[in-house]
Amino acid sequence: MAETSSTMRALGTSLPLFALPDLTGRLILSDDFRSVPALLVAFICPHCPYVRHIRKAFSQFASEYSAHGLKVVAINANDTQQFPDDGLEGMKQEAREVGYTFPYLYDEAQEVAKAFHAACTPDFFLYGRDGTLAYRGQFDDSRPGTDVSVTGNDLRAAADAVLARQPVASTQRPSIGCNIKWKPDNAPAYGQ
Repeated sequence: MAETSSTMRALGTSLPLFALPDLTGRLILSDDFRSVPALLVAFICPHCPYVRHIRKAFSQFASEYSAHGLKVVAINANDTQQFPDDGLEGMKQEAREVGYTFPYLYDEAQEVAKAFHAACTPDFFLYGRDGTLAYRGQFDDSRPGTDVSVTGNDLRAAADAVLARQPVASTQRPSIGCNIKWKPDNAPAYGQ
């Protein structure tokens, strides 16, 4: 299992615009989240062992923090020709199995992933009320095959700070996971 790190995009970057279909085909827009206290955009997919390792805890985190005003959107940008398990049916099955209560979107053209500079699954981007990037990094220190418990501590601390309108710690550790499965000749320079 080859590991890829998130790009650690510059803090303060504005939320990229997006318009992507959810699991029912309904278009979800970045503008739908303009007035929320905090928005977490998570790049995930059904087959990645790193996502599978944290997905139950991530689902619980999303449900718990939605009560505090955090909105979550998950995006799958993988090439489904090469990885058919990451197609719509796989996404629907994952959402059912884990109990995702947030929109799960598909970025077929992979342009939204490029706009975010997403590099791996999972890859997390947390935006504050002003629509600027406050946190990009890992869920926590746990990885598949380790004895470290999945807690979501890093993302929890960042979400707590953003929701309290406090600064997020400047030391942020990159997410580690599988690389986004780019379509042939579509990988951005940062994603290789």
